[in-house]
Amino acid sequence: MSKGVKALLLVIHPSRPEAKKAAVELAQLLTKKSIQVFSSVEIPGAVSFQEQNVEMAVVLGGDGTMLRAAEIFRGRKVPILGINLGHVGFLAEIEKPSLAEVAVAIATGSFTVEERMSLNYKLIRENKVIQSGWALNEVLVERNDHQMIDTFVQIDHRPLSRWWCDSVICATPTGSTAYAYSAGGPVVWPEVDALVLLPLAAHALFSRPMVVSPNSEIVLDLASDSADLNADGIRRVKLIRNDRVVLTSDKEDVLLAHIKSATFTDRLVAKFKLPVEGWRGE
Repeated sequence: MSKGVKALLLVIHPSRPEAKKAAVELAQLLTKKSIQVFSSVEIPGAVSFQEQNVEMAVVLGGDGTMLRAAEIFRGRKVPILGINLGHVGFLAEIEKPSLAEVAVAIATGSFTVEERMSLNYKLIRENKVIQSGWALNEVLVERNDHQMIDTFVQIDHRPLSRWWCDSVICATPTGSTAYAYSAGGPVVWPEVDALVLLPLAAHALFSRPMVVSPNSEIVLDLASDSADLNADGIRRVKLIRNDRVVLTSDKEDVLLAHIKSATFTDRLVAKFKLPVEGWRGE
C-alpha cells in the first residue's frame, strides 16, 4: 500500500490508437479525482510533460514503451505502472484492469511497488572511458555486418573464454525473459539478484549460458574490426577493434508498480500459455 498519487505522467505509445484512446479516458478519470495529469503526447485533459515533478508514471503500450518510461525516471524513485492493452508483457499487468480500477488504485495508493535490477556498461577505448550507460533488459555486443564478432570474455579480472559468435548477451533478471530467453538463456525470477551471460550462435567449445553474481565485473574485449553495443534497443554505439566493454549490475533500480497481485509464476504461465490444466491448487 502506497500513498495516494497527486501528479503523474501518462507515457503513451505514439502510434497505437487504442493507447491514445485509453489515455484520454484515464486522464478524465484521474482529473476528476484531483490528480494532475501530464502526458508524453498531446491529449485532451493533460499537460505536456517537461520534466515536472510527478509521483508515478502510467504506461499505455508495450514493453518497449515501458523501457522508454524507465529511461525517463531512472534514479528518480518514480514507480511505473504498465497497463496491458492486449499483448501480455512481463513488465505490465498480466490482466487488464478497467481504467476505473486503475484510477481508484492510483488515487488511494492501492498498488504495490517492486524493485528491478538494472545493468551498467562502460565503453573503454585506448584506456579512456568514452561512453557509459545502462539497461533494464540487456546489453548486447553484436555484429553489424555479415561477419561474426570475435570477443575475449573475462569475469572478475580473470579470463573465461574467447567467443566467435553473432552476439554476446548480458541480461538482468528482467531481461532474462526477453532476448536472452530466445537465445536459450535461463529464466531468472525478478527477486534473484544475478546477471545472465551467454553468446548467440557461438563457434566455441564452451558457450553455455551462465548466471553470474551481481557483484561480478564482466569484461568483453573486441578482437573484430567492428561491432555494435546495443542497450535495450534504445542506446546504440559503434565499436571498433580493441574496444573494451565493462558490465556491472547497477544500483539505480527501476520501480515497477502493480495493481493486481500476481506471482512471477503466473506471469510465465500467461506469457507462454503454459499447460496447467488439472492443477489441484486453489
